[in-house]
Amino acid sequence: MNRGRATRRVAEPRSSVEVTGEHSQFRLDLERIRFSPYFSRLSAVTQVIAQPGAGPLIHNRLTHSIKVTAVARAIAVGLTDASSPARDFALEHGCDAVVVQAAASAHDLGHPPFGHLGERVLDRLARESLGLADGFEGNAQTYRIITALDVCEAAPRGLNLTAAVRTAVAKYPWTRFVDAAEFDDGLPRGLRRADGGIEVVKFSAYDLDADDLFAARRGLPPMEQSLECSIMDIADDIAYSIHDVDDFYRAGLLSHGAVAREFRGWLSGAAELGALPDAELALRSAPPGAALDGLRRKLERSDPWIADDDAFAEAVVVVADDLVDGLLATPFDGSIASERALSSFTNRWIGHLQTSVVPAPADVVRSGLVTLDRRAWHEVEILKFVHRHFILDRADIVMYQRGLSRVLTRAVKGLAAWITDDYDRNRVPQRLRELVDIAADGYARLRAARPEGIPIPEASDVLTLGVGRGVIDYVASLSDDQALAVSEAIDGRPDRLWDIGQNL
Repeated sequence: MNRGRATRRVAEPRSSVEVTGEHSQFRLDLERIRFSPYFSRLSAVTQVIAQPGAGPLIHNRLTHSIKVTAVARAIAVGLTDASSPARDFALEHGCDAVVVQAAASAHDLGHPPFGHLGERVLDRLARESLGLADGFEGNAQTYRIITALDVCEAAPRGLNLTAAVRTAVAKYPWTRFVDAAEFDDGLPRGLRRADGGIEVVKFSAYDLDADDLFAARRGLPPMEQSLECSIMDIADDIAYSIHDVDDFYRAGLLSHGAVAREFRGWLSGAAELGALPDAELALRSAPPGAALDGLRRKLERSDPWIADDDAFAEAVVVVADDLVDGLLATPFDGSIASERALSSFTNRWIGHLQTSVVPAPADVVRSGLVTLDRRAWHEVEILKFVHRHFILDRADIVMYQRGLSRVLTRAVKGLAAWITDDYDRNRVPQRLRELVDIAADGYARLRAARPEGIPIPEASDVLTLGVGRGVIDYVASLSDDQALAVSEAIDGRPDRLWDIGQNL
């Protein structure tokens, strides 16, 4: 299958280094991504807990991306192995391990400072304060980076990656504006029904970059991931479900008692919990195991194509045995023994999950072309539940995140006011001016092209939208520390003034 997979938006002359063949073109893409400053920046962008507060062994976006790349490559190689029962399926749909590696390396480039919290705050500010109808989304920002904001010698803008790699990066291959009539038989992940319509929660291209995404995906079924993208997506789920447990175990935040109480409560009282109304499960006075039963019900509602009560119960037993009564039973103390126990747990689960990837049933809109088998799918959902329920809902984490949301709000509003100030706008950072120019030019081109299905800006709004998108592009490209420093400086605090000057 070859839909011009190695084609680029801008034809490139043969370089001094001979690069021939489709596979070699994909390797060139991988190198461009890994040598990108946006890729290096990920070492200073948090996952959930910022490294200064939790130590250097906590994952950041770079270490996460490296591990996703390793898992994704192993899955791709396994599917195309001569002994794999899925080999013909994989080759039919296109499964190049280097494309998968490139997509996995790039998949988090667009994550802003402070992880998913930053994503939510920037989306709110973009829509409510800056007038950007399609707001902010980390996956769309990733696509914008590789096609418009990053640079390479061969093209005026972007990395000029091949169609196959651009397609594989797009987990949610649509824009924020989707016709609800297209979904009579369920919704893909990233979309949900709300107020009689569809709310697009996740998407992979802003209006400005939609033409590039549609060109890369030419010939693919609408709104369906490529196989290489589906592999990357599953690898992301696998890596994050395991290394979040790793992080919070190291940091001493996963209480064995609390986790054990929840799991044992469900295992001993599943029948009684299953009879409780949904509202009672959400009460603080709900019995142990109620949150797990809430997860079981949610999976049945959202993913009836694979959710199964027996498989859920089996997965709870497996995770309880290996995580609760195994790893968490002995607190992490930094010793070689505790490192060995954690390494054994991580390697065992990664190996199990990456060999549990199978072709998805046909016509399942909630799945990509491949999925985890039924048992592994439930196990991953339960592992993700552990960090969501026992970490993300903690009052101290929420308090910290509320403070970080104010940091981003000050930075965005302060920079937007500065660049629109008639007296001071010529003294904004050069990088910010350039990003505003790129965005304004993009809106002008969008207005001239008038593509179908995309909101067309008025001529009078082109510069205003350019300012809004440029400010969002700028703040999203900062590291956690840079965002803090910019916010403090805009707020008139001189503590770190000279540290940030060259980084603006």
